[in-house]
Amino acid sequence: MKAIDKIDVREIRRKLGMNQQQFWSKLGVTQSGGSRYESGRNMPRPVQHLLRLVHVEQIDIQKIKKEDYEVIEYLKTKKPDLFKELKKEARAAKKG
Repeated sequence: MKAIDKIDVREIRRKLGMNQQQFWSKLGVTQSGGSRYESGRNMPRPVQHLLRLVHVEQIDIQKIKKEDYEVIEYLKTKKPDLFKELKKEARAAKKG
């Protein structure tokens, strides 16, 4: 994974056309906290991961349930070939 703290978070937010409140609230970060990260303060790794998932990968984390994660982990470890096949099919369907 790319280190998200090496890129310009403010630029990501601006490209998405969001103000600080909109952008950071999706991660559970206050506007003032997000402003500090945009100004160069070190961003904790969990916030980096959330930022990547929500604003780079465009995943709606409010729709993810614990069971979803458990199924993914099960497939990755116990049925890796099926996981790869399903992942490939999902990408193809998305391109659609």
